Amino acid sequence: MGMFGIGESYPPLEHSKRIRRYRENKKLFLGHHTDVFQRVQNRLSRRQAEIIYISANLPGVICKKSSDFLFGEQPTFSAGKADGSPEQINLERIVESNALHITNYESALSNAYRGDSFYKVRWGQEYGGAVNKEYDPFRAIIESQNPEYVFPVTAPVNAGKILAYHIAYPVLVRDSNGEGWILNVESHFPGEIVYAQYRMNPVNISVDNEILEWKIYAEITDARRTIETGVPFPLVVHVPNYSTDDTWEGIDDLSENKALFDEINHRLSQISSILDKHADPAMAVPTGTLGEDEQGNPIFRAGIDKVFEVMGKEDVVPQYITWDGQLQAAFMELEKLINMLLISCEIPEIALGAGDVGTSGASGLAIKWRLNSLLAKVNRKRQYYDKALKRVLVLAQMLEKSKQTESAYELTIPKIKFKDGLPNDAAEMANVMSIRTSGKATISQKSALMWLDDLTEEQADAEMRRMMDEEATADPSIFNSLDSSPSDPGGEP
Repeated sequence: MGMFGIGESYPPLEHSKRIRRYRENKKLFLGHHTDVFQRVQNRLSRRQAEIIYISANLPGVICKKSSDFLFGEQPTFSAGKADGSPEQINLERIVESNALHITNYESALSNAYRGDSFYKVRWGQEYGGAVNKEYDPFRAIIESQNPEYVFPVTAPVNAGKILAYHIAYPVLVRDSNGEGWILNVESHFPGEIVYAQYRMNPVNISVDNEILEWKIYAEITDARRTIETGVPFPLVVHVPNYSTDDTWEGIDDLSENKALFDEINHRLSQISSILDKHADPAMAVPTGTLGEDEQGNPIFRAGIDKVFEVMGKEDVVPQYITWDGQLQAAFMELEKLINMLLISCEIPEIALGAGDVGTSGASGLAIKWRLNSLLAKVNRKRQYYDKALKRVLVLAQMLEKSKQTESAYELTIPKIKFKDGLPNDAAEMANVMSIRTSGKATISQKSALMWLDDLTEEQADAEMRRMMDEEATADPSIFNSLDSSPSDPGGEP
């Protein structure tokens, strides 16, 4: 099986750093920053850290924003032929039956903090046989695969070219021998999938009781089997968030900004600590203000009476003791840190509803220019998804053809039209169309109704018939067919 065998570690040592990055970045995305950054906790006691540590979940906003612009609007999948062609109907069926729009969004969201996403195509039932074939037929299923369990095999002379994929995941089982860990491995090669199972023991456990490493000590030989897929390519497709030419691994949106996340959280925590001290300050009072109880301990009577007697100007006036915490400088630093983070992440403030967000009187083109950095970032991600989704849909068609004796459609490479995630400026678009066509109509009445009122073709046809009926009823020419009245000079008396 290549990287899996007796005596080997799981996960393989060369992939442990990548998986650790996945897990840390997911915690950042979910807002569990205290599990990643320990600077404030190390400087203070555990109880104090729990009280004053404050984190802003900016990593979650960064990941969601690019995913919203990339797949917030559903892209259009076209087979490049007529709408009613078998190829187009089949393509739409594959997309809809797999809820590919949701899968794409979830993939892009996870890709932003992991740096890698994987699609897997398989032939089977969605519920694995738990539902009758009549309601859950066998079909080509497209699903996301957790990157923590994927271990690619690259070409010897090209580290960016993946030749095969190992998908390996641990399972805790209970049998006659007691509890034990089983490693399930499915290796995707061109034309075939090899299944195997191994027994292993945990050897590295974290303080949170999370198993970080296992050792394989035996193979379950009866579990090894090979299945021919009928497709001359592996049925797994990798999508990097973005990448370089010397590795297959993608680069995520969070790792390069961890220092900024940490400093922003630290600054917020310190500001909170300063404000807490200002909210409960100590008080300086004149000598003699404090009374004494039976044991001779001072009693702050003024705290009860809220009244002080001041005899002269030379007497000390009771006052609160406040600490000059340089709050203004702290807030200025916080603002600068956030601006640096947004610049590094290529997200303008207008995209977050912050800063100068006024758009009154601004055209759609002006707004797009202000979002230029974010749109460029999304377009970079889009190129990788365009390549991957075309390959996924071609693999799904190949798999269907290999499993079905007859096929009513030809294998086609789909065309994908992505949306930019921004609302269209209808008035500006109409003005541009009018200029480019010298004022000629660029859309039919039927298409206009379907687009403006979100109608189906049948609903638009019905609306057109009602419009035509109303025009015929209100046509003044109907009066010309009436007999002339007696008062008409040209009529009969």
